[in-house]
Amino acid sequence: MAEPRDPAGRGRLPALIRPMMATLSELPPAAQDDLWAYEVKWDGVRAVAYAEDGGLRLMSRTDRDITVRYPELHPLGAALAGMSVVLDGELVSLDADARPSFGRLQHRMHVTDDAEARGLVGRYPVTYMIFDVLVADGRSLLDRPYVERRTRLNDLDLAGPAWQTPPSWIGGGPDLVAATAAQGLEGVIAKRTSSTYRPGQRSKEWRKIKNLQTADILIGGWNPGEGRRAGTVGSLLMGLSTPDGLAYIGNVGTGFTDAVLRDLLRRLEPLSTPTSPFDAVPVPREFARRAHWVRPELGGEVAYAELGSDGRLRHPRWRGLRD
Repeated sequence: MAEPRDPAGRGRLPALIRPMMATLSELPPAAQDDLWAYEVKWDGVRAVAYAEDGGLRLMSRTDRDITVRYPELHPLGAALAGMSVVLDGELVSLDADARPSFGRLQHRMHVTDDAEARGLVGRYPVTYMIFDVLVADGRSLLDRPYVERRTRLNDLDLAGPAWQTPPSWIGGGPDLVAATAAQGLEGVIAKRTSSTYRPGQRSKEWRKIKNLQTADILIGGWNPGEGRRAGTVGSLLMGLSTPDGLAYIGNVGTGFTDAVLRDLLRRLEPLSTPTSPFDAVPVPREFARRAHWVRPELGGEVAYAELGSDGRLRHPRWRGLRD
């Protein structure tokens, strides 16, 4: 079927382009440094933006329409009026030191009510960090190399009250890794300059080099708190999905605010189950005896120091729920 076109002869936007993903890796070899472009890795939520006829639609990595959650971005559609554009980027919430705070972003990530979302804009504003353009003037750029797409993106000159186009550097990867580590940023994304955009694929032509080790985990239960945390969550029982079932990888009890603990308890209580879901690697007796088991339907992200020889994460710190 032919692609629908508007009166100016431009193609209408596709309903969905799934984001291309990077592979966790190391920096490219020094001899290949100038064949790669480097960007700051932003600690936020991935979003693909569709701007057409003055309107804007935001889609998450899990194919959810998240437009209502971020009303401060709606004017981006008006800024691109007259153009049919698809952008790729990361939604972040910056702290007082202008560093991305995933904790702040948590307040915005799961809002579904328009009035509530608007009320949160002033307290926890977000910025859309745009790093790629997938469709411009209604024409697909997916098969064009990264350097060409980046040039087209820079030509759009996208800078506004809630969106910006952060720089990209060709070569100089080790310097950028060192600079982001010194600033406490999450890491760097390296993209081969010749790479085309592969929707929905995790490609080795895009590499993520992390200053922090993080893991996506499933919550299989929780232990009740004591003292100041009495009546709420003391720690979460973390698991990883394996072919043999859910494997226990430790507890996380730091990185929570009081508001986050209340929200977690509200989400976990309806998932209560009488038996442990950890069927691959069980929870040790000292944690299992007081555990409140839940169906492992909530996922989150933790930062940690290292993976111990016992298969547990060392010094984990909660970073937030993930879709």
